[in-house]
Amino acid sequence: QVQLVESGGASVQAGGSLRLSCAASGHTFGWHSMGWFRQAPGKGREGVAAIYTGGGGTFYADSVKGRFTISRDNANKRLYLQMDNLQSEDTAMYYCAAVGVGWIPATWSSPAEYQYWGQGTQVTVS
Repeated sequence: QVQLVESGGASVQAGGSLRLSCAASGHTFGWHSMGWFRQAPGKGREGVAAIYTGGGGTFYADSVKGRFTISRDNANKRLYLQMDNLQSEDTAMYYCAAVGVGWIPATWSSPAEYQYWGQGTQVTVS
């Protein structure tokens, strides 16, 4: 079991930066591929970025490539999302998610691939 708690959301002006953090509980964090998703009002949950376990690589939605960076600290059981040059269209609730231990998603951006979810942190860009 993995419990995930996001933090770092805030209201910022366009062009600004934020760093989201996701703290994980349990002893298996290093064996979970992880992702960040977002959901704007009236829209579906969208994959933003993912980072696979074991050096399996990182993945980004086209809309955030070059602006967002996903990273993880396995020793401290944390996942991060550095967001630069934020735009109004980035406004959403942001969620941290983990797949099952050792599982490699066939489609990194599919919410159905992820077993564990945090409660979300709100990002508002004006």
